[in-house]
Amino acid sequence: MGRLLRPLLRGTTYTRLLHLWVPVFVVSVWLFIDMSRPWVPALLAVPAGLIPAVRTGEGVQAQLLLTPGEASPGMSTAPSSTWRDRWRTVLWLEIRLALGAAVAFASVWLPITSADLTATALGHPQFDDNPLLWTGLPAWLYGLLVPLPLIALYAAVVALGHMVTAAARRLLGPSAAEQLAALEERTEQLLERTRIARELHDSIGHALTVAVVQAGAARTAGDPAFTERALVAIEETGRAALEDLERVLGVLRESERPVSSRPTLADAERLLESARASGAKVDAEVTGPVDTVPGPVSREGYRILQESLTNVLRHAGAVPVRVRVDVADGVLTLDVRNPLSGASPGPGRGSGLRGIRERAALLGGRARTGADEGDWQVRVELPLR
Repeated sequence: MGRLLRPLLRGTTYTRLLHLWVPVFVVSVWLFIDMSRPWVPALLAVPAGLIPAVRTGEGVQAQLLLTPGEASPGMSTAPSSTWRDRWRTVLWLEIRLALGAAVAFASVWLPITSADLTATALGHPQFDDNPLLWTGLPAWLYGLLVPLPLIALYAAVVALGHMVTAAARRLLGPSAAEQLAALEERTEQLLERTRIARELHDSIGHALTVAVVQAGAARTAGDPAFTERALVAIEETGRAALEDLERVLGVLRESERPVSSRPTLADAERLLESARASGAKVDAEVTGPVDTVPGPVSREGYRILQESLTNVLRHAGAVPVRVRVDVADGVLTLDVRNPLSGASPGPGRGSGLRGIRERAALLGGRARTGADEGDWQVRVELPLR
């Protein structure tokens, strides 16, 4: 019983009733002008629905009155962009008029019938011509029938409210083009979040790794001069990490901020010097016109090189590292090798290595990480076109 009466306590029931009554008010104004042609409002709904802005107004009304408070009401507030949307709007207006007429009839005649049943039960019938009343029945039976019209009114209001909401979701819902645009926007947001996560992992992870290695080396060296150099390296690495962090946070603060401010392979010397300052013996060789590498490839190449050096320092420590950067035949090749140690991660493990492979795949390239002839190798090939 409580479940059946629950709609009485919901505000949505009454806002939907108000939504159904709105077209009735419009029709009532016309009936005051010309009652002999009640079909004119339905005829005028056709050219009105073909106006693109009408769809926006109907969508806003539907969201506010039919689905108040819902996070995803499933109705569009954009103007009609295609003829299909315009004709869907026309059909919606016709259905809204029909359901409004039904709720108006129920809201007027059912309470009147209940009142007439009450008067008849008391021996004072008000409308003898009411077709919903029976004649020749005992007065007490009319009294028992009094609640039935009110129950029918309640059922009609709830049912018509659900019907108009379902029709709105069907006819005012986003078109295929709008759904595709929303999906593309959502995909872009997810890709941006993934990119920000990678940026934080690569830049901050690299800085923390360098700082930990430098601090550990300074603590065990017992050499004041070496300790001084280590502190300088930690300071420089921390400052660079703060700059990277500011770039990443700038993406969050300014959605339209260009990505051109991110570091590229032209800044790779900073990474190499940071690794050298941590004790690694870096043998670097750069061949080909690196400065001509397209921006997206150069930026991702920088992050891949950064993560590769971070993995060396994190898992192998201060060991010899060979770095090769080559631009030739429309391909950027990055090759980072270091002596294999027992602490090196296996193929497919670690978010850093996974991030390297994902970056390469997004650019149409390929990445190989794993043991190779006694060394740990990260080799990435990125097409320049």
